[in-house]
This record gives sequence, C-alpha cells and structure tokens, in this order.
Amino acid sequence: MEVNEKCDVYSFGIVTLEVIMGEHPRDLTMSKLSVEELRTHVVLDQRLNVPMGQVAEVVNQIVELAFACLNINPRSRPLMLHVSKKLSTIIPSVTRQLKKQESTSSCQKQ
Repeated sequence: MEVNEKCDVYSFGIVTLEVIMGEHPRDLTMSKLSVEELRTHVVLDQRLNVPMGQVAEVVNQIVELAFACLNINPRSRPLMLHVSKKLSTIIPSVTRQLKKQESTSSCQKQ
C-alpha cells in the first residue's frame, strides 16, 4: 500500500462516520456492500437528537462526502482540498440557520 494524501482522505471519511454514528464504522468499511447499500446502514448516534430540516440535509451531505472519501479505489477519492472546499460550503449554511433559530427563540423568550 502506498501512503499518500488519499490515505488522509480515507481517514477523514472514517472519522466523520465515527462522529456521526458514535462508534467506529468497522463493519461498514469491511463489508463488500456498494456505497448505496452502505448508506442504509449508517445510524446516527442514539445519544443525539434526530436532526430536522436543514440540519438533516447537512448531515446527509456530510455522510455523502464521507462515503466519497471511503471509495475503495484511492484514485477515485476526492482530494482533501476538494473535501475542505465542500465542507466550507456546507457548514456556513447550517451555521446561519442555527443562528437564525437561536435569535428567534431568544426573541420569543423576552
């Protein structure tokens, strides 16, 4: 096995799924299932509230990105630069939404 940037990308995919699932996704990464089949096996950490609305969409986009990083063929994995750029477009949208929700709920409390 050649150690290169694509190994970092793979590791990012593993860590991302581990955070979302609350456990190491070892069964998923060792299986021979297709990426589409694997997606049905991703279960959110039961200690977390179920995401709703735009947050759920963001979680789905991050899971999709994680699976792209886990592509069996290292050449087919995105560059970490592309992963970073994708995250920089996903995260601000949910941050804006959460700030909007916080300001709405604080206005309602007053």
